Order: sequence, then C-alpha cells, then structure tokens
Amino acid sequence: MGLFSRKNDEKPANPAMAELGREFANAKRHGDRKAMKKIARQASDSFINDEDVASFQQGQEAYNAIPPGYSKPRRNRRR
Repeated sequence: MGLFSRKNDEKPANPAMAELGREFANAKRHGDRKAMKKIARQASDSFINDEDVASFQQGQEAYNAIPPGYSKPRRNRRR
C-alpha cells in the first residue's frame, strides 16, 4: 500500500476532464479565484455529457483526498 493509496481504482471516463478537476481543486485550496474562474469556464464549455462531469468531480475528489502539506497560517487571531 502506498502512502496516498486510493480505495477505488476506477479510471475516469475522460482523463482530460479529471485533470481539469484536479487543477480546479488545487486552485480552490490555494485561494486562486482567477484560476478557478478560468478553469470553470473552460470546463463548462467542454462538458458534453454526464461522464465528463463525473470525471471532473473524480479529479476534484482525488486531489482533495490528499491532505495539505502545511497548515494555513493564522492571521490576526487572539489565542
């Protein structure tokens, strides 16, 4: 078993849409709204059927399954 092994080994129907989903999740995690809007526009233009949407969501879930490498710094909070 690997460190970040997935329980399901299902391959996405459309690997390109899965990659877009991973990029979207990455932008969302890092708070890059400009990239999120760009990817969302690109994805919505290329959604043809439900398999594409499912592949996009699979890509997002695959990225979100990996825990962040660092915690976000706390800003202006009293302890």
